[in-house]
Amino acid sequence: MIAGYSPRRGWLQGATAALLVLVCALGAVTQAQAQPTPQSPPGEAPHTLLVMGDSLSAGYGMAATEGWVSLLAGELAGSHPDWRVVNASISGETSAGGAARIIGEAWRHQPDAVVIALGANDGLRGLPLAEMRRNLARMIGVARHVDARVLLVGMRMPPNLGPDYTRGFEQVYRDLADLFDVTLVPFLLEPIALDPDAYQQDNLHPTEAAQPRILDHITPSLLPLLDGQP
Repeated sequence: MIAGYSPRRGWLQGATAALLVLVCALGAVTQAQAQPTPQSPPGEAPHTLLVMGDSLSAGYGMAATEGWVSLLAGELAGSHPDWRVVNASISGETSAGGAARIIGEAWRHQPDAVVIALGANDGLRGLPLAEMRRNLARMIGVARHVDARVLLVGMRMPPNLGPDYTRGFEQVYRDLADLFDVTLVPFLLEPIALDPDAYQQDNLHPTEAAQPRILDHITPSLLPLLDGQP
């Protein structure tokens, strides 16, 4: 048994308790939603996709227009012109940071769909999995509270962290997807994981050339959510 990782029954009880706390935290959002929502200015897309990730989604080491999220925005401009993309990803972000920001971002942008792609920095720092699970559960809960559909994007850790931690890390995403019944992409970097040429010199961040491959990996799971499928 690894530190911070409990049996399924135990963590489900913890997630339930976290959601009870979340109801109180969302009071401000609920009150705000009771007020009339301003109409979108002429020409602005009426639907919003909010992406909350780390440097892998923020386009670290390249121009802002070259990351996979920006490429997605460009594609949606043609295929789904009624959608706009808000990239709220921050380099170095952890699940705790995302959990701290999610209520403000959800109220500010009123998203119809949310991509949550966090956890990599938690794993690289060896943070307790129970904390990451609780933070991601909070983010999913907030997104659901504002009636946004959710795409949860997972990550995998290198084997040097130990088999218990790496297996537990991946299981967090699967368990949350099952608990909240949300769409899961198990591994953001799956199409380039074994391609050393797809990474920058730090061997952590994908190159500009790898961004379309990441996007192609994400879109089959994302587009049905934008088209209104659960």
